Amino acid sequence: MIVIVEPAEVNQRLDQFLAARTSSSRCQIEGAIKDGLITVNSIVRKQGYKIKPADVIEVTLRASLPQQQQLIAQELDFDVVYQDDSLIVVDKPPQMVMYPGAGHQDGSLINGIASKAGSLATIGGPLRPGIVHRIDRDTSGLVVVALNDAAYYGLVTQFKDRTIKRSYTALLYGKPNKTEGEINLPIGRSDADRKKMSTRTKRSKTAITRWRLIRQLCCASIIEATLLTGRTHQIRVHFAAIGHPVLGDDIYGKKTSLQIDNRNLLIPRQMLHARVLGFVHPITQQYMEFKSQLPPDMTEVIAQLKV
Repeated sequence: MIVIVEPAEVNQRLDQFLAARTSSSRCQIEGAIKDGLITVNSIVRKQGYKIKPADVIEVTLRASLPQQQQLIAQELDFDVVYQDDSLIVVDKPPQMVMYPGAGHQDGSLINGIASKAGSLATIGGPLRPGIVHRIDRDTSGLVVVALNDAAYYGLVTQFKDRTIKRSYTALLYGKPNKTEGEINLPIGRSDADRKKMSTRTKRSKTAITRWRLIRQLCCASIIEATLLTGRTHQIRVHFAAIGHPVLGDDIYGKKTSLQIDNRNLLIPRQMLHARVLGFVHPITQQYMEFKSQLPPDMTEVIAQLKV
């Protein structure tokens, strides 16, 4: 269930607001908040959080969960880059969602991690334990998941403090007029479509993306984008806003095919790959950095677009 806060509803406690807006009891709401089943703008908040205008609240109550209350462990095909008792770093393939949800009851990354890991964190709810950040279904690349609660809190703090290193490789439509730059455009929920993000909205937060050109191709460019903030769909929204959307993005930019030498080149998905992930290990306090190779579908599109 998605609940969007209206201007007249602001400054209420989260638990009181949801008890009034849903058919659930205050006790049910409080339990769901403690279990991490309720998020505000994709962030788990305490029950006393004061709601703000246009907050997007996602509510998953026990009664509405699938019959299985425990995460189903499944053997799925993805690479484990690093694993210890506290965390696991994996290379997520495209077309795989992060955790079970509507229309995706299994086959998610966390289903596969449950099979590969001996234990999982308890924070995040029964269907997404240990999830500290997300990448889109159609984005490939590196993801870290906490395997115990201490690691979860340590990683969440680093994401909140913006000390995590995250760099992406993207294929953009067109050719930027310079070789590097910084996009500093606030991002918020679109006023016209609440499922989308926008740089033109009444309520937004600081969003900064630093980028550099790697190579120019026919009709496109390969760039490296480094996130200085972590807004939803940030890279996709930022580059669409400056006229160079990510190739294959069917929401922002809609460049899902290109005409090349009298043939139509179909772009299979958004050409965005989380290539570098660096952080301080929350238990050992040692800095760790991981890199991932581009997946075959991106290298194939690059080969088709070489000048």
